[in-house]
Amino acid sequence: MVWTVLLALTRCCEMKFTYQEEIPDIGPEEVFDWHERPGALERLTPPWGNVEVLSRSGGIRDGGKISLRIKQGPTSFRWDLMHRDYVHGRQFRDEQISGPMKRWSHTHSFLPSGSSGTIAHDEIEMEPPLGFAGKALGPVFVKNELDRLFGFRYRRLSNDLARHRAYSEKKRLTVAITGASGLVGSSLRHFLTTGGHKVISLVRESSEVREGCVFWDPSTGVIDEKGLKEVDAVVHLAGAPIAAGRWTEARKRSIKQSRIRGTDLIARTLATMENGPRTLISSSAVGFYGNRGSDILNETMPVGRGFLADVCEDWENATVPAERAGIRVVKLRTGIVLSPQGGALGQMLLPFKMGAGGRLGSGTQYMSWIDLDDLIGMIYHALYEGSLSGVVNATAPTPVPNAAFTSALGRVLGRPTVLPVPSIAVKAVFGELGKEALLWGQRAIPQKALSSGFKFFSEGVEDSLRFQLGRMD
Repeated sequence: MVWTVLLALTRCCEMKFTYQEEIPDIGPEEVFDWHERPGALERLTPPWGNVEVLSRSGGIRDGGKISLRIKQGPTSFRWDLMHRDYVHGRQFRDEQISGPMKRWSHTHSFLPSGSSGTIAHDEIEMEPPLGFAGKALGPVFVKNELDRLFGFRYRRLSNDLARHRAYSEKKRLTVAITGASGLVGSSLRHFLTTGGHKVISLVRESSEVREGCVFWDPSTGVIDEKGLKEVDAVVHLAGAPIAAGRWTEARKRSIKQSRIRGTDLIARTLATMENGPRTLISSSAVGFYGNRGSDILNETMPVGRGFLADVCEDWENATVPAERAGIRVVKLRTGIVLSPQGGALGQMLLPFKMGAGGRLGSGTQYMSWIDLDDLIGMIYHALYEGSLSGVVNATAPTPVPNAAFTSALGRVLGRPTVLPVPSIAVKAVFGELGKEALLWGQRAIPQKALSSGFKFFSEGVEDSLRFQLGRMD
């Protein structure tokens, strides 16, 4: 991708920044419509930022408002914005009502490029606050942060639009998601709504049931079957986190039961429904393969040994009632999902930023990873590709040893990675969890996804880390 930045300083404290990116083969109205749909702000918010939407009304049309809570380290502030200058298919503008800046205006423009493309053009005019905070927000600092932001935004926007364009001739779907508030579920939800799809979230608290939500409770075997009647597909992502603490016997039971009970309830419900969802995409994990060293693992490989392998085998088997009923079931054996918003990478960032990162054990154990945006893309691909069923490795084509991953993360962060963590220390601190999740490895290859025509946008681990962390330059 090619994008440009122009910085101009006007009066003493005012700054103006202009960014633009060419998006080929997709016209201005289609790009504009993407921005107008629910989820656009969330898709354009960088994953390293900590932004919470407090309220919104009126969309991006004139008079629409949005209130954000932005956290920076131990502090946070509220930012209230209003939309103005709406011209459908061409532009809209955000203006600060109240917040951290003395003045802020961001104009989004969408201009025709060539015969069928779009130039996304962003112009920001701002005046920092007075005093020490204003001095800290100098032009160099602001420019560096905006460079990171728009580099990320333009790449994600182009990728999302390309994925939606691939199935633009197909009908829009209604998709139910379990785990819709989690790392993967929330990203999938916003990706789908920006593409014009309808999302139904399955929630476990009756107090959370509202429009667009369906109640379910795997612990009691209750699910609102009526709420699933208009659904085309279910994406099942819910399950107790694996790395939330040492694996006591009680913790292991919770991990296993949360996956099997939920999957069994979904599968049995879909199997008995008339005119219900005909596609089920259900999570699993590459832990299915156990500790396999440097062996290349495609989807035909047998189950390995260990607690995670046992969990994954039972987890996948819980989908059998749906398969027997003729429902297309896709079981995604997911690798380490790369995003600073959570998961393994989210936990690694602090020690690595402090220069205390290093390989784990020998560092030779393979890490099967996948960029969060590619995982969302693979789920979307699986929703539409009717020939894809059964086990699918949801991993990038280039798994790497732990030592190589460690070095790549250190380069991206500009920090040394010279403090290895001995195997004995990993086992002492984390017990069985450390042995299986950190010291064992799998070299899984997404053979079925590639054969079905799926395209990865981040095939290299360093490229993915630079994108997700906003360090692409």
